[in-house]
Amino acid sequence: MPVLTKERRGERFVARVSGTDKLLFQRAAELEGRSVATFVITHAREMARRIVADQETIELDAVQSRRFVKALLNSAPSAPNRLKKAVADYRRRVAA
Repeated sequence: MPVLTKERRGERFVARVSGTDKLLFQRAAELEGRSVATFVITHAREMARRIVADQETIELDAVQSRRFVKALLNSAPSAPNRLKKAVADYRRRVAA
């Protein structure tokens, strides 16, 4: 599925490839009805997004998820107390 973008294409990207790879890219682009440049950019963008998402996303199974939530809940009491203290300090200063 082509990704439409309104971003101006002002940058140049050059890569040297083997003759075999070039023929493969040309054939694949032809099968999809695209230019080689559009084919390469579309598929490189898709793969780059997948790699970034894979590296930036943490997936937990049920056991790991429970441990994570338990750790958050067990560490939480100090955070609300600090927030309550900060709100009280703020109100004292604003009321003064």
